[in-house]
Amino acid sequence: MELEDRILRLEDDRAIRDLKARYLRACDLKQPEVVRETLHPGNAIIEFEGFPAFRNRDDFVAIYAEMGCAPGIFDMHHAANGIIEFESDCRASGKWSLGFHNINLTLRTFTQMGVEYEDVYVKESGRWWIAETRSHRTSALVHGVDSHSNSVVKSMGEMTGAFGE
Repeated sequence: MELEDRILRLEDDRAIRDLKARYLRACDLKQPEVVRETLHPGNAIIEFEGFPAFRNRDDFVAIYAEMGCAPGIFDMHHAANGIIEFESDCRASGKWSLGFHNINLTLRTFTQMGVEYEDVYVKESGRWWIAETRSHRTSALVHGVDSHSNSVVKSMGEMTGAFGE
C-alpha cells in the first residue's frame, strides 16, 4: 500500500471512530436529529437485543426520541476497544465494547449493561455512514430504588426480555 493510500486509510479509520462517537454522544445528549445524521439515509439496519429490529433510520429515531428522550431518562454510552476492518475503500466493519448506564426515574431503576456492537459502515459522497448496527448484551445489573431510596438488586447476570421491563 502506497503512503498516500495508507494516510487515506488512517483518515477513514478516524472518521469512522468519530462517527461512532457522534452517534453515542447524541444518544446521551438526547439529540435525535444528530442520531439520524449518523445513520445511512437509505436503508439503515438497526438490530439491538431487547428492542424491535428497524430497517430504516426514521423508524428507529422515532422510537429513540419517544423512549430515550423522555423526561427522567438518563443514559451514558461508553464505547471502547474499537476494531475497524476495511473491506474496501468505501466499506468497513467495526466491533465495539460498550458500557451502558441508564437511570429511569419513572421506574426507579438504575441499569448497567455490557454490550457488544457489530457495525457496518459505508462511504458515500465523501462521508461515512452507519449502514448496519447490531448489538447483543453480555451482562446486566439492574437496581431498583425503593421508597426509602435504598438500592435493591432486581436482576444480575444475564438480562432477558425487552429493555426496561
